[in-house]
Amino acid sequence: MITFSRLAAASSAFATALLFSTAVFAHGDVTPQAVDTKGLQALGETWLAENPYSGNEAAVKVGASGFAQNCARCHGIEAISGGIAPDLRMLDRDCMTQAESKKAACIKENQEYFVTTVRKGRVRNGAVYMPPFEGILQQEAVWAIKSYLETRRTSQP
Repeated sequence: MITFSRLAAASSAFATALLFSTAVFAHGDVTPQAVDTKGLQALGETWLAENPYSGNEAAVKVGASGFAQNCARCHGIEAISGGIAPDLRMLDRDCMTQAESKKAACIKENQEYFVTTVRKGRVRNGAVYMPPFEGILQQEAVWAIKSYLETRRTSQP
């Protein structure tokens, strides 16, 4: 016969395990999704160093969908991070305050960082902080997501 104290302890342990398991799976436990880039100019196999879709409304729409499918789980809905992963609205915010002579170089550097991070992922001390998307997201999808993020840019700290 199960005593009340054993039943209470088992129930408490189960509730605690359930609580922590949902917190763990809320971050990053997602299968990457291909992004439909029909309607965007094909970019070829060689990765470009700069975003060819910057300001392209069709690319922004594709990028918003791609972001929601692949990035929002960690980086937040509409790119508003809840603190788990970097707030991508601030990715190239510092470039906007640069003198015009330095602004283009700053944006280019940020674009290279973004593409490298998406393609290769980020690992620190053996822990995966961001999975690599190389072979999953084509360059058209990556640049479309970057175009979407440019529309989400914020000047707030």
